[in-house]
Amino acid sequence: MSTYMAKAEELERRWYVIDAAGKPLGKTAVKAAVILRGKHRPEFTPHADCGEYVIIINAGKAVLTGRKLEQKYYVRHSGYIGGLKKVQYRELMATRPEMAMELAVKRMLPDNTLGRKAFTRLHVYAGAEHRHAAQKPVDVEE
Repeated sequence: MSTYMAKAEELERRWYVIDAAGKPLGKTAVKAAVILRGKHRPEFTPHADCGEYVIIINAGKAVLTGRKLEQKYYVRHSGYIGGLKKVQYRELMATRPEMAMELAVKRMLPDNTLGRKAFTRLHVYAGAEHRHAAQKPVDVEE
């Protein structure tokens, strides 16, 4: 009996909706990363792209526990001297909550071609509406 290895072209990809309203940002990101990677499937194969599509709605209503709004920063550097930019998460969640959710999910995916491919299947919206109704997405149970 040989081990079954899933092939990306043989898998049927489904669409899932995750509602982030009132839930911690990190826990929502974990659910999304698991589905994007395909680890929830019984035929998961580490070297194959087994992931599915994820839509996260109400990203603006996701919460950060503890004092993370004041203590956590989004940091980037331009590459030039003095080019360090820091944005407090209170400001980031108020202005661009989609970006905060995307950063959380992206950093949970592997740093290789599979992770980059999986990240393209993520769609994040600050509000309750999304434009993927034609794909008939399924709600993720808590």
